[in-house]
Amino acid sequence: MNETAARSVPRPGLILALLAFGQFMTAIDFDIVFVALPEIGRQLDFSEQSLQAVVSAYTVVFGGFLLLGGRAADRLGARRMFALGLLLFGASSLAAGLAVNPAMLVISRAVQGFGAALLTPSTLKLITTSFAEGPSRNKAMAIWGAAGASGAAVGALGGGVLTSLLGWEWVFFVNVPLVVLALAATPWLLSADASPAGASGFDLPGALVATAGATLVVFGLVSGPDTGWFTLQGGGAVLVGAVLLGLFLLIESRTRDPLVPLRLFANRNVVAAIAVIFVFMGTVGTQYYLFTTYLQTVLGYTPLQAGFAFLPLSLFSMTASAKVVPFMLNRFGIRTTLATGMIGVAASMVALALGMSTTGTYWAVLPGVVLWGLFAGLSFPPIFVAVSTGVAPEQQGVASALASTSQYIGSAVGLAALVAVATAGVAPEAGAAEVVGGLQLAGWAAAAVTLLGAVIGVLILRKPSAPVPEPSANEQVAAES
Repeated sequence: MNETAARSVPRPGLILALLAFGQFMTAIDFDIVFVALPEIGRQLDFSEQSLQAVVSAYTVVFGGFLLLGGRAADRLGARRMFALGLLLFGASSLAAGLAVNPAMLVISRAVQGFGAALLTPSTLKLITTSFAEGPSRNKAMAIWGAAGASGAAVGALGGGVLTSLLGWEWVFFVNVPLVVLALAATPWLLSADASPAGASGFDLPGALVATAGATLVVFGLVSGPDTGWFTLQGGGAVLVGAVLLGLFLLIESRTRDPLVPLRLFANRNVVAAIAVIFVFMGTVGTQYYLFTTYLQTVLGYTPLQAGFAFLPLSLFSMTASAKVVPFMLNRFGIRTTLATGMIGVAASMVALALGMSTTGTYWAVLPGVVLWGLFAGLSFPPIFVAVSTGVAPEQQGVASALASTSQYIGSAVGLAALVAVATAGVAPEAGAAEVVGGLQLAGWAAAAVTLLGAVIGVLILRKPSAPVPEPSANEQVAAES
């Protein structure tokens, strides 16, 4: 197996713990606010229509700035971006907890999203440059994946506990001491970056167009279900964002030092990861919404009870990512591991749909929850192992950012599509039978699309190829002349 260059690092366990913690924080903040939203709305006088902005401000900025964050990690230094991301994330969490009006909270959540957009690609780049390609990196990615996979479920539970015991402010305040500890550990554990490439090595036009395009696409997809697809906020934003992303590709094909080197798309592992993560998050990510709807709308669970119902999912997901993924990757490779995980995820969706009924109990859907946790935990890390395989060290940040951007756009697309399937023909005053029927139909659709994702992965993925180093400025000039 080819080995991408990686330095030998002291204290690898502590380094991995720090990087996994960074990923855990960005993942947990997607769901930790959901349970607190009603209390936030009452305390800060949000309107019912504007309350969703507390969630979407984080999602939109996170998804929109990932490419910029990835290239900044490559050009300006991964440790610098990791520390800056932590600082922004912690400061904005404090500001969010101190918010006294809707505008202050929404702006704080947007800054949180920007901090997360710097954190995620920098953690991945630091892993790929600290752990050699092969068993060492497979294990590191498995731990990183376990942290991310458990974040959503822990967030749902933690949000309920913190809001019930301490108040909504603590879903944000809890981040502050954790960030302080991580910042203190950063210079001790992570080696200093090389001198930054500077402005001459940064594609500013491409960065601005890509960020605007990705942000508008994510914003439109998040807003569309509420505002309608034939509005400026919904379909209009998606259309303008897509045009800007097309313009971005044109800029990248002509610039000397692109934000996203188009040669990355010659690596089939990168292409496969981008495609599969889009499908994976579009279906698996949406299951959180569908399952929460079933628990609270049909079974009558309180938000706190629903949070505890996700515990088996979190435990099995963490176990599969940390224990099963390294064995599967080392024994069978990326393609077999990913295909097994995706097929298992599809089976879990079928089991969940079969377990739902108007007179059902949690025990009827528990087998589906267990399968969901096991196979989602098995699927997630190999996707990011794939996107780092055969990629030169100086392109690891932007490669991971491409996959992460696809992840969040896929999540927004999947949520919009599957919620539309679940609610098609279901009136607002519909009974439990109609709600369950819609949720089951969405489950069948998600299972079919997930199987398609498994097929895509098998067809595109291949054995690692040698990384193609990024050409120097002199080589680029010579090639152009």
